Amino acid sequence: MYRKPKWNREGMNWPNRQSSRFIQVGDQKWHLQTIGQGPPLLMLHGTGSSCHSWASIAPILAAHFTLIMPDLPGHGFTQTPPESGLSLPGMARLLRDLLMALDVEPAFVIGHSAGAAIASEMTLDGFIRPQAILAINGAFQPFKGLAALLFPVAAHVLALNPVTIYAVAGGAKDRRRIERLMHSTGSIIPDDMLARYRDLFTAPGHVAGMLGMMANWNLAPLVKKMAGLPVPIYLLSGSKDAAVTPASAQALCRTVPKARFINLPHLGHIAHEEDPEAVAAVILSVLAPPTT
Repeated sequence: MYRKPKWNREGMNWPNRQSSRFIQVGDQKWHLQTIGQGPPLLMLHGTGSSCHSWASIAPILAAHFTLIMPDLPGHGFTQTPPESGLSLPGMARLLRDLLMALDVEPAFVIGHSAGAAIASEMTLDGFIRPQAILAINGAFQPFKGLAALLFPVAAHVLALNPVTIYAVAGGAKDRRRIERLMHSTGSIIPDDMLARYRDLFTAPGHVAGMLGMMANWNLAPLVKKMAGLPVPIYLLSGSKDAAVTPASAQALCRTVPKARFINLPHLGHIAHEEDPEAVAAVILSVLAPPTT
């Protein structure tokens, strides 16, 4: 078993630590943060991240909503499930079980990158019935051509290779590598957020969970049924996103009747960490418009 980030070590400096708790649901142990008051708002981070990703935007949204922010399975301080729990349907089922244990029915869902795909899968499977989904640079487009065959295989090999996992974790000790990784997405994030990613990527258990998710990820079935999404989905797209281009979000709007495109000018893939105030203003304009 690979070492996960430790709550009494890496977690000592975790953002919004006072809002954290751990909960056992069946065989799965979760770390999540809950903050705020108002209608429940489920917030799902992307691949390789954790609920720390919401640290700066959470206090703004918490004035209007009760935020439920879990670390996804295998990520951060949440336990890594068996391989089936790292697939898109598997994560959707595990999150359904978590929400049932919490006795929470989200009024809305925000998902970043892969988190947006999970939110859509949960909605289409009837696990949740939100009024709307907000996708921040949502990753809905599967790899094409040869990459569609090679990438899951490569990730699966890496996920099973302890040498690779420890090499990634060891390399992450070099701050410059984390900076280059984040900058490659088109985003420039604050130093304290870079430090938290370094904490995550130097823990082999987090790396193994991330690679396991990649190895088991298949978006094609979700994309085929997205046209039937029963609720509005707002696609917030950073104009400088180098990971999920605005063109892919605009393409989704042409096939999903309830999809709406919203441009986030001058922001990259991790837009909500770059400029939480600007992204929160867009979210609130959709979910909590001012009354007249």
